[in-house]
Amino acid sequence: MFIVSLIAKPGALDPALVDNLRNAWGGGMAAWLAADEAAEFPIEQIPSNLGAVRASIADQADLNILPADNRRKKMLLADMDSTMIQQECIDELAEEAGVGAHVKEITARAMNGELDFEGALTERVALLRGLPESVIDKVVQDRITLMPGGRALIATMKAHGGHAALVSGGFTAFTTRVSALLGFDENRANTLLIADGHLTGEVARPILGREAKIEALEQIAARIGIREDEVIAVGDGANDLGMLGRAGLGVALHAKPVVQEQSDCRVNHGDLTALLYLQGYARDEITGL
Repeated sequence: MFIVSLIAKPGALDPALVDNLRNAWGGGMAAWLAADEAAEFPIEQIPSNLGAVRASIADQADLNILPADNRRKKMLLADMDSTMIQQECIDELAEEAGVGAHVKEITARAMNGELDFEGALTERVALLRGLPESVIDKVVQDRITLMPGGRALIATMKAHGGHAALVSGGFTAFTTRVSALLGFDENRANTLLIADGHLTGEVARPILGREAKIEALEQIAARIGIREDEVIAVGDGANDLGMLGRAGLGVALHAKPVVQEQSDCRVNHGDLTALLYLQGYARDEITGL
């Protein structure tokens, strides 16, 4: 048995779309998780025309099909940049260093899988050499905004016994702050090296990238005593593909084209509360809205 999930921006999910799709696929009774925003219905098997239908309604709603069993996950494994926050921290640091446009171009190519992650990170961090350490606090205060729905996502999963880990190819100087703001249980990221109160332009080794995110999934799941299929992972960049494919439910959130192409579950209309709807939570079960 499978669950067809339809999620749109608040107020934008047309009941007629849900009914038409349910009738076309011979689905069971529709359940509305959030009025005019999130609905679902069961089906016996995945339709052969899923790809075509998904593409045809892509401008209206996110269409995903998930196994009916084991929907509510026991651990959230999340990327940070452009996932739990709306920016790329290294791009914001680069703006302060006066090399914003150049670094943003490299970041975009790296996140779309066009460049080696470690090499691209090393190149970009080198351009930050000499920035005062205090610029990190300035960027956090003035430039960083949380992705909508993040606090509710974490609070709801933790209220149901879940564990939340933030794992980023960015920097601990940011993940420690974001982790505390959102209620994560732990965080992992790269460390910017600092000497005499200034960035040295280097990152501590080993650099945390795609494989380290997979290792985090393995290690944390084993440590807290859950199966890997009890993990929901979310990210947007090419270095997230490993953990998205390995987790029980991997969600590409407003992701780069290469990530969307390789991910079964995609969210482009909803915010982070969409990850709760995908797990079958109704709006009145969500903590912190």
